[in-house]
Amino acid sequence: MQTILYVLLIIVSISLIAVVLLQSGRSAGLSGSISGGAEQLVGKQKARGVEAFLSRMTVILAVVFFVLTILLAYFL
Repeated sequence: MQTILYVLLIIVSISLIAVVLLQSGRSAGLSGSISGGAEQLVGKQKARGVEAFLSRMTVILAVVFFVLTILLAYFL
């Protein structure tokens, strides 16, 4: 049981790191105002969908990470 939890914890940890690194920073919105309004009108919906998906995945992976960590601590 512990081995399965360790493997799942490692997979979730690597996935969480990857999802966080894929997200754009909070200051990325400033570059959109410099580049012009046409890019915002065309690319806004796609960026909003990707950003929402990555944000949702971050929350889900974080919850799974904490649950696995608590379970692992309980079984030790």
